[in-house]
Amino acid sequence: MIFIPLDTTFLISSAIAGILYGFSVLMFIGTIWTFTYKRRTRDVNYSMVVVATLLFLISTVDMVLVIIQLEDGLVKYRDTFPGGPEVFFADTQQEAFIARHVMYTLQTLLGDGVVIYRCYVVWQSVWVIILPSMLWCGIAVFGIFWIYARSSIFIGPLDSAGVTETWIVGFLAFTLATNLFSSGLVAYRIWTVGHKVSAVRVTKRRMPILRVLVDAAILYSTALCPFIAMCYVSTDVIYGMGDMLIPIISITFYMVFIRIAISEHTQYEGISGTERRTTLQLRIRSLQNRSSQDDMPSWSAAQK
Repeated sequence: MIFIPLDTTFLISSAIAGILYGFSVLMFIGTIWTFTYKRRTRDVNYSMVVVATLLFLISTVDMVLVIIQLEDGLVKYRDTFPGGPEVFFADTQQEAFIARHVMYTLQTLLGDGVVIYRCYVVWQSVWVIILPSMLWCGIAVFGIFWIYARSSIFIGPLDSAGVTETWIVGFLAFTLATNLFSSGLVAYRIWTVGHKVSAVRVTKRRMPILRVLVDAAILYSTALCPFIAMCYVSTDVIYGMGDMLIPIISITFYMVFIRIAISEHTQYEGISGTERRTTLQLRIRSLQNRSSQDDMPSWSAAQK
């Protein structure tokens, strides 16, 4: 049972989604800046730049669709749609709703795919990502059937409320499990490597990344869990409040991208600064010692 009218719920969630989208735009700009600032062209991580750009484009398209729906439901068809705005926003077989489902499914698949790839890079083992990859395939299956069940071109057994709720809950549960499991594997790997390394300098570089990964996983999980719980009350909640999930996905990944880029830049600066000066000092001392050793025979011969 929903205590707030669906049109009011959609309006509130759209306003919050707009704020989160604005924040994600700023973080996207920060991500691109950290990946390209004071870096040579060959040193830029183009794969991460492409992923960040795709996340931004998908969230932008979703925000445009939200604005179109608001304009149609509250202005264009406010007085002509049978039942008014509340019934308009409850009609999930509209093209704009289907397109938003597609955007959310793509955003989720892209984000979870990056988490799985990050897990593979850290562990350097295909066996580690077998279970996350299976969960990722489950996300794709549930997402496709969710869109198919709500499509206006299909009306049949899959379109019942109970079955649609199963697709939605399964989709959210699988993406939550994929994110937690993959992020947990990455965090555990970084923590164990940091423990084994005796140099304090390396450990300090890895620990902030570990904290960012944990914070991102907690943020995304905290956002997903209430939606899974609310879906058992009514599947309409995910259509009204689901606008906030797409910018949250972008924000969580931008957090990780920015921290990794800053860590790499700091490591490069540290090597080019302190360690380079240390190496230069050692070379100068070596040359001085070699020069003094070469002068000793001539000094002895002069004394004789």
